[in-house]
Amino acid sequence: MKRIVVLISGTGSNMQAIVDACEKQQINGEVVAVIANKDTAKGLEKAAERGIATHALSHKAFDSREAYDAELQSLIDTYQPDLVILAGFMRILTAEFTRHFAGRMLNIHPSLLP
Repeated sequence: MKRIVVLISGTGSNMQAIVDACEKQQINGEVVAVIANKDTAKGLEKAAERGIATHALSHKAFDSREAYDAELQSLIDTYQPDLVILAGFMRILTAEFTRHFAGRMLNIHPSLLP
């Protein structure tokens, strides 16, 4: 079974679909954590209601994109994920971050960021 960390920025509808698919064994995995870049992200509440660990890590608390991504990477790594899913995560990530999770990261955002 794959350990999955989901990154969100909003309502978490895609995250919820992933959690549901895992519970129905349509996905051979378990969402072990949901992380948002906004503490107001409604998806955090949905995940907490399902007993999933949640974290809000605001990019506004960091001096640079690199510093934020380093902290986000460290937080994700504590869960030892097999897969990191960007499910409507509204941040452009650094090359170092994407290299770290190369082959283990999937972006399912419904549109491209500008």
